Amino acid sequence: MAAVAETLNFNVGVLGHIDSGKTALARALSTTASTAAFDKSPQSRERGVTLDLGFSSFSLAAPPHLGPCARLQVTLVDCPGHASLIRTIIGGSQIIDLMMLVVDVTKGMQTQSAECLVIGEIACPRMVVILNKIDLLPEAKKQATIDRMTKKMQKTLENTRFNGCPIIPVAAKPGGPDAPETETAQGISELIELLISQTYIPKRDPCGSFLMAVDHCFSIKGQGTVMTGTILSGSVSVNDSVEIPSLKVTRKVKSMQMFRKPVNTAIQGDRVGICVTQFDPKQLERGLVCTPESLRTLHAAIISVKKIPYFKGSVHTKAKFHITVGHETVMGKVTFFSPVPEEFEDEPVTDCFVFDREYLYQEEYLSPAKDAGADLSEAGTQTEGGRAPRQQWALLEFEKPVTCPKLCLVIGSKLDTNIHANTCRLAFHGVLLEGFEEKNYAEDSLPKLKIFKLKHKEGQVERVSDDYSVIGRSLFKKETNMQLFVGMKVNLSTGEAGVIEGGFGQSGKFKIRIPDGLTPESKLQLAPSSKKKLKGGKEDSTKADDGKSETHPITITLAFKRYLFDPQKKMIQS
Repeated sequence: MAAVAETLNFNVGVLGHIDSGKTALARALSTTASTAAFDKSPQSRERGVTLDLGFSSFSLAAPPHLGPCARLQVTLVDCPGHASLIRTIIGGSQIIDLMMLVVDVTKGMQTQSAECLVIGEIACPRMVVILNKIDLLPEAKKQATIDRMTKKMQKTLENTRFNGCPIIPVAAKPGGPDAPETETAQGISELIELLISQTYIPKRDPCGSFLMAVDHCFSIKGQGTVMTGTILSGSVSVNDSVEIPSLKVTRKVKSMQMFRKPVNTAIQGDRVGICVTQFDPKQLERGLVCTPESLRTLHAAIISVKKIPYFKGSVHTKAKFHITVGHETVMGKVTFFSPVPEEFEDEPVTDCFVFDREYLYQEEYLSPAKDAGADLSEAGTQTEGGRAPRQQWALLEFEKPVTCPKLCLVIGSKLDTNIHANTCRLAFHGVLLEGFEEKNYAEDSLPKLKIFKLKHKEGQVERVSDDYSVIGRSLFKKETNMQLFVGMKVNLSTGEAGVIEGGFGQSGKFKIRIPDGLTPESKLQLAPSSKKKLKGGKEDSTKADDGKSETHPITITLAFKRYLFDPQKKMIQS
């Protein structure tokens, strides 16, 4: 354990738009390349772009502000910049302590740099902005361009959690990718100094279940299979058993290395190679390894949810999104719900989900700036004046099951949006609070989720039957089974409360009993049409109704709630 404590591993994510020079920067900063580093895939080398998370590191004496550790190992996580590979970046963001956002100084912020910034805001506490490729600026205008771009970046970051973060100019690969290796990078020693000043002791917890994100897998003849990756939680020691959930196998840890040095134990945040008894490495290029039986495979989940403000447009219930959970991305359908209006201001609960509360169904995520009530006719007045609740949730139903830990980060995106469109494709993010493992979760588990819709039907009083009852119309269709509504309470627009007694005739009309009787005013309002009806029969009554300009029809309102997942579809009135 001592060897681990002497060196602090600090994970720095290198993110940015494609061709901003991330890999060249990581290469310039590094002294030790780990097995996954620098575009290991032949496809990547051919095209000169990063397709998967590359890792490399450099090690130096720890600065005094880091306390007792002797050395600081900075592990660089080079994330791909291809828009279609954003799911890989999301996978990498969960293991990052500091983010380096690489911006091409000649182009400024681009679509993907903005998306990387969004991911950073969700998953990363600190950031440094690198203005790369300063060697491409004409000498006479160099400083002025750098100053202008620095100001522009400061303005962009003003309303983010990275307001005031350091911005530094460099040239990671002067002369571009084809320049000879002898060309010296510019600004790298200053950048290393800056990175050291930005390091801190990240919160590392060796307790809890072991979970590691594997990014590379290969076999060594006569020894076993090596999985390299970063430990997301817990710790692992030689001789422990670990499970590879995607292969449904358990293997014993034979030996471990951290950047080519043997170790006996590794903890959360460490970058480690674990050698286990043999299996085919092709079966696990990327994925998760964990304490046996600690991960769950889910068909659906409940998350605490927040919309990403840069996503244009509404986020609707029943819409499909690419859902990134842990290290997997699958298609999923979303259902949004909120607290009941009187609980809108309650303190958010971010570490569990309470099943014995009632929740209000929402047609879409409620944003504070928007008077969502206008679009949510079925949901009543839950957004009085555009008021949004402090916490909202979403039920995610996955098209294929996902394996993940509880309380993991979840991001919903529209990755099928045109990658060249200048728009943020990340729609919402959240934390997984509750998962459903059973295939029949819709029948077995969802009925205990008390999400209700407020229903509101309106009809009209056609005529008075007697002082204590009226005949109503236009509330039900002709074919409606009236028995379902017998005994339900209604309100008249004149203030009386009534109860539906049953159908009246065959055309969807119905009889309402008014226990306290009609008021004299109501009787007066209904009198003209009823008199004419008695004299002249049905036809006259319609004429009287149509021509009755001095009196407004009396409205009947039936309000009830229905639980979304109630198999009996019962109508409930308080």
